[in-house]
Amino acid sequence: MNWPRNLYIMLAWRNIWRNRRRTVITMASVVFAVVLSVLLNSLKEGVLVKMQENAVSFYTGAIQIHQKGYWDDQSLENTFVADEQISETLKEQTRVEHTAKRLESYAMAASEELSKIAVLIGIEPAQEPLITQLDDKLVEGEYLAKDDKMLLLSKGLAEYLKVGVGDTLILLGQGYRAIQVAAKYPIKGLIRLASPELNKRTVYLPLQLAQTLFGAEERLTSMVLKIDNINKASNVAEQIAHSLPNYEVMDWKQLLPELDQMIEGERAENFVFLGVLYLLISFGIFGTILMMLMERQYEFGVLVAIGMRRIKLASIVILENVWISLLGAIIGMLISIPIVYYFYKFPIQVTGSLKDAYENFGFEPIFYFSVEPAIFYNQMLIVLAIAVCLSMYPIFRILRLQPIQAMRGYK
Repeated sequence: MNWPRNLYIMLAWRNIWRNRRRTVITMASVVFAVVLSVLLNSLKEGVLVKMQENAVSFYTGAIQIHQKGYWDDQSLENTFVADEQISETLKEQTRVEHTAKRLESYAMAASEELSKIAVLIGIEPAQEPLITQLDDKLVEGEYLAKDDKMLLLSKGLAEYLKVGVGDTLILLGQGYRAIQVAAKYPIKGLIRLASPELNKRTVYLPLQLAQTLFGAEERLTSMVLKIDNINKASNVAEQIAHSLPNYEVMDWKQLLPELDQMIEGERAENFVFLGVLYLLISFGIFGTILMMLMERQYEFGVLVAIGMRRIKLASIVILENVWISLLGAIIGMLISIPIVYYFYKFPIQVTGSLKDAYENFGFEPIFYFSVEPAIFYNQMLIVLAIAVCLSMYPIFRILRLQPIQAMRGYK
């Protein structure tokens, strides 16, 4: 007798509710597995993505455009003038949200008593904060304006030189085409940078003032770009490079290879950790399946003894496990969504010595969570697949079942 397929499904659905306690226990193991794997993945991905965004928005931006060869020889001789070709190319890129021009070099920064080699960065005061939030890093004094003849000094360098807001800083160095430069400017404000190294040696000037100082009128060392999705930086950089073959276009992974390697290493480590987690989840689900088989031995023995084909019985048992696994995976995903969203809106604040360690390395002492949809449905599908695969085990038990022994209670 051939049963219609929907009858198998209906029988399986009715069977799982015959013993609600057993069904709830089995389903709970799947729910717990989904919630745990979603939370851990959300936390890991949230921390890594935030680390990536912080590093990019801290200084480098998502993409930089240079003169060819600048990255290997970062001197004023490898500067360029932003022309119409660059402007038109960037206008065509819908993912580019903001651009900022820079002129960077080195000079001796000196006060009346002390001196130190510093990084001088000429910026567009209005555009730079859109990429690096430089104005938010101000701790004393005022932020720069476009026509200012003043500068911003990093807090660590100011402390070393023993100067403050209103004092004068002397700059000595070499400009474009090896000209000697010397100037002195008042300090308009102090900024605190997250990187301890940059905080000890950075000076910001308005772009036009820096160009005049170095004798590099209208010249730039880089154009820094912010895009709408940091994960698309490589694709956008390739498109820009194709349109600007005479320039050097680099995404953040090329600008910060150590950070990229660290993030990829963390993700690889996460796969290993999740592998162990999925193994533990598998044992938990498999244990509940074994419990179900032991409890239903007598039932299976009777059904086989009265003539029910083993393959049909195994099919119904598999469908039962699929129903339970599917319901557990869906419920687990629905439970995890509000939990993850709560932590997304209210990230975990790190305190104590761990907070100090994070800040010393230039990272925010906060554990962020990610709400990427893929995290939820991927984990649901993985746990569901594990549960369904383990549900194949009853086939072997039923095919080897001895009805008389099963009804007497033997394994």
